[in-house]
Order: sequence, then C-alpha cells, then structure tokens
Amino acid sequence: MSPSADTATPASSSGPPLAPLIAAQLNYLLSHSKLPFKVGQIWSGCRNGRYADRFTLSVPFCLDYVHWDFVYNALYPKVAPDVVFGPDDEGFQPLIDYAEAGNGDQSCLARWDCRDPGGLLALVEELRELYIEYQKNRVSKVDDARLTFELNTVLSKEGIEVCMVPPTDMPDEVKFAVPLLDMDYVKLVPGCPWRSPQKIHLQVIYPINRRVTSVPSAPRLKLISTPDLKSFFSVEDVKLPPWLNGMCLAEYLPSLEENLNVQIVEASASIGSRRRFIEALASSFGRPLEADPIFCRRATVLCISGIFTFLVHFAIPLQFPKQQPALTLESSQHCNAEGIPIMSSRINDYPWSPRWGPTEMVERIYDFLTDECQTFKKLCSDTITQQK
Repeated sequence: MSPSADTATPASSSGPPLAPLIAAQLNYLLSHSKLPFKVGQIWSGCRNGRYADRFTLSVPFCLDYVHWDFVYNALYPKVAPDVVFGPDDEGFQPLIDYAEAGNGDQSCLARWDCRDPGGLLALVEELRELYIEYQKNRVSKVDDARLTFELNTVLSKEGIEVCMVPPTDMPDEVKFAVPLLDMDYVKLVPGCPWRSPQKIHLQVIYPINRRVTSVPSAPRLKLISTPDLKSFFSVEDVKLPPWLNGMCLAEYLPSLEENLNVQIVEASASIGSRRRFIEALASSFGRPLEADPIFCRRATVLCISGIFTFLVHFAIPLQFPKQQPALTLESSQHCNAEGIPIMSSRINDYPWSPRWGPTEMVERIYDFLTDECQTFKKLCSDTITQQK
C-alpha cells in the first residue's frame, strides 16, 4: 500500500491508558503489520474509567485510509471488540454475510483468544480483505460499459484495489489502485533501513459515464509511492506516457512499467555515481565530516580560508549527475542574534557538467568556493556588525 502516511503510531491521548490486554493487541498490530496503520482517537466508554477501551484505527485502502472504531469493554477485556465502520459503508456487514453463507465459523472471531496478541491484527486483516471484495462488488454494479470492461480485464492482476470515490461536488468517480513492478527494492539499495515493503502504485480515477459515448474521456493518472521510497526514487519526476483515445488500462500498463523499470535501474546506478562523488571530495577537501552512506544524498566537509573556518554542506539530488549538488555554507565562527550559525542560501550557479568525472567535478567546486567563501565571509561580518 502507498497511502499518504508517514508512520503508524498511536495518537497522543490525554485520557486514561488502554487496558493492558487491549494495548498489547494494538501494539502488536502496529509493530508486526506490513501496512501503515494509524491510531486516531483513544477514549473510554465509561465516565472516569480507569482504562480506555476503544480507539479509531485508520486502515490503509486504495491509496487512502478508511476509519473504523474498535470498541472493547474495559470491564470484560477478554471479549472480542465490536467494530463500527464508516458512515459511507452502511452496506458493509461482513459478519451478517458470513452468517447468511453459513461460514460464521471461518471468521477469526469464532476462535478469539484474548491471550493471543495477534488476535486484533488477524481480525483487521480479515475485515480489510472482505472490505476489498465489498468495494469491488460495489464498482461492478456501476452502469458504465468502460468500467465493466476495465474490471474484467485488469482485476486479475494481483493486488489491485478499487473503490467508489466518496461523494463530493464532483461527478461520480471510481478509483483504481494498481501496483506496479513486482520488485524487491531492498536488493537495489544495500543496507537500506526500510522495515516494510516499498511499493509504487498507479492511481487511476475514472469518471462514471452512464451514457454511451464514442470516445470516453481519459482517466486521471498519478503515480504514488510509499514515503520511504522517495529517498531512492521520486515518482514525481516520472513523465507518464500519454493515454491515447480508446486505450484501456491493460494496454497502458506494459509501456508504463517498462519505462518505470528503466528509470529505477538508472536510480540504482545513480547511487554509485553519488558515492564516487562523495569519495572524490577527500582529494580536495579532505575526508568528509559526515556523509549519507546508504543513499549518498548528503555530505559535509570542513574548509579553512586563512583564519576563516566554515562548513560546506552538499545536497546531492536523485538526478545526479544530470543535476548538480546544491551547496550551503555554514560559518563555524559567526552566529546570528539567536545563537544559530550563519548560513548562506543554497548555491546552484557554479560551473558544472555531467560529463566530467568525479575528480574534476570536485576540483571545479573547490575552485569556485575559493572565491565564494570570501563573499560568504563578508556576509557573516556584515551580519555581526548589524547586530551590534
């Protein structure tokens, strides 16, 4: 999944803590799930209760979140929770559907064991899978020939999720979340700190057209990645192939994935280029004080000009060497009125060519800074004078 969430951590609560058995299950879910769940409000069902016993869980779905309330009873924490779904999902009644199908014993609720810390995680995963099917069923009932065709041709692709877009002032729409490139990104970045699988999805939003038209309008397309992947590859920099008249999603995906695969291979190679650039800094600046050893996006060196000592921070872009590093100078001897070291603005206008080797790149930057540091030194002195 690739929802727009940074971390899955409980929201702070000024009320009582969750009952121990409930807290153990919630903590297990947050630490063991591969999906970025988020916890919202935590509260107690009893006035002045010692423990909280209910919370809102944001469940990742279709590149967004649905919000479900899990209602335990602090007086009977061994009992399984009730679940309250969102106001737009009145038709989602999984337990009733189980009972009508005679499959109630298949639910994990039928085997609920409060001593199992994974019970809540198993329940949420079960409900989420049922919710995915519920939304697919809703979309399949939409009277739109193109949507029917798209569902029949691409839903066999593993991991696709679809949903009705919640009603707004816009016309009715359907969203597809299509996973791209079954790739293990960890193998492309040795030593990376990613705990959960990284994914790239294509978000496709179709306007619902209940009238037959010769050429349906093109859907809105957007690439979305998991947040951690942005330190390695930026989907915002990818130019999507054009959607041609009469095209369907099954025709569009192969060219998109081929193009995306080429760019990811280039991104992996760019790490090596950035690493060689950082290693080359030692020949002119001395060994860097610090550097990013994994993605090679940052480095800092110590420079001395006469009696003036300053740091140079290198911010190396993902598109290196096509794009040059941004430089920021930081004085080691001058602070502003707040006691913060004086820094220059980001510098990008210095000699650069992506065709140069790492050693020549560094030498050119060194020559540029020989003059630029005098300008920065004057800026620092003027700032100190103005503060007096």
